[in-house]
Amino acid sequence: MKEQADLVRGLLRKASSDLLAVDATLAAGANDAAAFHAQQAVEKLLKAYLAHKGAEFPFTHNLSRLVDLCAEVDASFQALIPIVEPLTPYAVELRYDTDFWPTGQEASEARDSAIAARNFVLAHIPPSLAAEI
Repeated sequence: MKEQADLVRGLLRKASSDLLAVDATLAAGANDAAAFHAQQAVEKLLKAYLAHKGAEFPFTHNLSRLVDLCAEVDASFQALIPIVEPLTPYAVELRYDTDFWPTGQEASEARDSAIAARNFVLAHIPPSLAAEI
């Protein structure tokens, strides 16, 4: 079984990779892929926080649910709901609904939301763990 700190670092590395993918896909004009990776980054960031706190987390793409779990540990996480809730549809619906295509502005807003979530989560994780992202 992975050590808690290793799990946190691994999730943060994956989130960092997703954030790089957001920028690359935005630059390529692949708005759907950019929005997907923004959602994925936030999902991994929230799970990294929960792992850091030793809290169980479900295998879910529902960012509101993950924020609620984080807020059970630290109520300040509720502030993330309006920032991350719009990203949840980009996890599954976007991948399989052939009529769902975010605009460039929506993809850029998804990126901004992911960056805001990253900054918030990293402020709640020790710098020794957060150095991965």
